[in-house]
Amino acid sequence: MKTMKNAFALSLLTLIFSFLAAPSTARAQDEKADKLAGVWQPSDGRSYVKIDKIGNKFYGRVVWLKEPEDEKGNPRVDENNPDKSLRSTPLKGYRILKDFVYDEEEGIWKDGTIYDPKNGTTYNCKIELKEDNVIEVRGYVGSAVFGRTDTWTRLKKKDK
Repeated sequence: MKTMKNAFALSLLTLIFSFLAAPSTARAQDEKADKLAGVWQPSDGRSYVKIDKIGNKFYGRVVWLKEPEDEKGNPRVDENNPDKSLRSTPLKGYRILKDFVYDEEEGIWKDGTIYDPKNGTTYNCKIELKEDNVIEVRGYVGSAVFGRTDTWTRLKKKDK
């Protein structure tokens, strides 16, 4: 009977410790995933994209354009969008990254899409953190083998 009580007590302690450890493990995973949040500059230097976490997914929108206005002085718009009703939408503020989830096992953000306003095409996409301030963004059609990778750099906050 004493052995049974000891086994029960040990099982109960194990269960309690597993519940206590679970939130810290989840927090560690969230901290890794949240490293994607911030303002990033694609390699062409023509825009900045701010990536935010909304719920458990990540999204990115254009927050700065090197050339924010067209030749007539109007805000640059999404003129190549396949949906004609969206062609007058300003590019600044446009959400070009959608629905990324962090895969702890692979250490990447995946299952998202990236929209290229230069040609009006949406691609499957995955993002990998190469260094704290460098990500590789790979847009592709079908398999990730058929795509292109761009290196983005995190903009650092200016000291005031």
